[in-house]
Amino acid sequence: MSKLYITDTTLRDAHQSLAATRMRTEDMLELAKEMEKVGFWSVEAWGGATFDTCIRYLNDDPWERLRTLKSIFVKTPVQMLLRGQNLVGYRHYPDDVVNKFVEASAKNGIDIFRIFDALNDVRNMKSSMKAVLDNGKHLQGTISYTTSPVHTIKGFVDFAEELYSLGCNSITIKDMAGLIMPEASRELITGIKERIDIPIGLHTHSTSGIAPMSYQAAIEAGVDILDTAMSPFAGGTSQPATESIVASLAGTARDTGISLAKLRLVKNTAVDIRCKYDCIIDPISVRIDSDVLVYQLPGGMISNLVSQLKEQNALDRMDDVLKEIPRVREDLGYPPLVTPTSQIVGTQAVLNVLMGGRYKTVTNEVRDYVKGLYGKSPKELSDRIIKEIIGGEKRITCRPADTLEPIYDKMKTDAESQGLIKKEEDVLTYILYPAIAPAFLKGEKKPEVLPSAKPTAPASAGSEDFEIPRSMEVEVDGEIYAVRILSIEGESVVNSVEAAGGDRHKRGDVPGGVKSSIQGMVLDIKVQAGQKVAAGDTLLVLEAMKMENPVVSPVDGTVTEIFVENGAVVQSGDVLVVVK
Repeated sequence: MSKLYITDTTLRDAHQSLAATRMRTEDMLELAKEMEKVGFWSVEAWGGATFDTCIRYLNDDPWERLRTLKSIFVKTPVQMLLRGQNLVGYRHYPDDVVNKFVEASAKNGIDIFRIFDALNDVRNMKSSMKAVLDNGKHLQGTISYTTSPVHTIKGFVDFAEELYSLGCNSITIKDMAGLIMPEASRELITGIKERIDIPIGLHTHSTSGIAPMSYQAAIEAGVDILDTAMSPFAGGTSQPATESIVASLAGTARDTGISLAKLRLVKNTAVDIRCKYDCIIDPISVRIDSDVLVYQLPGGMISNLVSQLKEQNALDRMDDVLKEIPRVREDLGYPPLVTPTSQIVGTQAVLNVLMGGRYKTVTNEVRDYVKGLYGKSPKELSDRIIKEIIGGEKRITCRPADTLEPIYDKMKTDAESQGLIKKEEDVLTYILYPAIAPAFLKGEKKPEVLPSAKPTAPASAGSEDFEIPRSMEVEVDGEIYAVRILSIEGESVVNSVEAAGGDRHKRGDVPGGVKSSIQGMVLDIKVQAGQKVAAGDTLLVLEAMKMENPVVSPVDGTVTEIFVENGAVVQSGDVLVVVK
């Protein structure tokens, strides 16, 4: 057997899995300089959730990040994770957007495109795969691995052969939840290599504690590439440690040829960076958790789920949510849990738990999934679930993207009319995230502050440390407003009172008031004051946990007041609309 190659994930999946994708570009650069010297097969440094987090939380241009990293990685190929027709978003985009995005990514520095579809529906992969080949880049077809009553080794081997027939340069088995057992790893890789003659990779997570054993079985079966992460960002919901895999193969037929001395320099730099982000790495994300074999959440989703439940002040319901996730997954036909299906299933499970009833509130994404707009589910959905989720609405059976009209030129004109475009790539940023991109592109976003240390009181206030609250309520002229602490500057705390110009949120009991049940951002207001509505009509849509959550009228009546506007951030309990 030949040498084993390594794809290092520290700059993308590792911190996505452990630290909710919060590593900033500035912290990546010194690390990248040392990684360039190592001789990795590739570094995964872009795609996945990095794009979203850059503009949502970090005020960090993802395109500039890519260009800067590529200026450092001259010898080492830069790899990205691309969600087929979803690109780096959470829904399908028309083919014109797919083509433009792949072209821009290739131009700005992506050498290897790892392309997957959450449902393993190849129809959702073909456009982006063709675009990669048209741009002369390395196409890595991907199998989303999972276990269920309807998934088999033979089915995955057949899928690998189909991807091979479409021109892939390599194929990776993407085990996003750390489910693959050693024998399954051996059997799957052996089966694929008997049929095709291109490099085969394996990607898994250490969540269940089984990953190193499955990697060893894969090595013995002849796997060509393994995904690992530098030890300060390895383990837990991340990948096995790069140094450990390299050391275990030194002097064998599968020796990686990578110097442990060079890895030590990378590790030392990574240790300093890890210390900076320790404050946001939850212990749940770093421990071994065999329960993942039941609830099957991928590493990045676990850390994000913790973050999202904290936002909803509901972290104490984590166990209830984890029990609900397999039930929702079964209802939806056993989709592999990887973005966006992990968010779709995970968020619906949260709502089922927090809203006091299963499917009492249903996200727009779950409705679209049931309609067939994400592709074909691995198992056909039951008539009961179809009726409960979409009633009598029509489902589609064609390729979902065939239902979408081209939008690039229209959205470009729209963005230009708002003064959002400084470079061509900004058009794609706007198309992918129309709700949050405008504030970023206008320069109105501020990077979130890492809670790295307790601020101390000014000298006049005493010498004791004190905790700065993240939010509070204040009463002004008899009305109660939500106040969120946005930043800390010097010794003072800068507050934002969300009151003026429609960012005014009433709390408490208001006759006819429709309250938010979750923390989120107002994405789309569907009604106007004076409009008549029927019970069940959508009043507005909140974006929460990266999904669209409709808020519906509880009664027939008339909208008399609206207390929010698009883009406003609301807390659980805020009165959004009054219907009388």
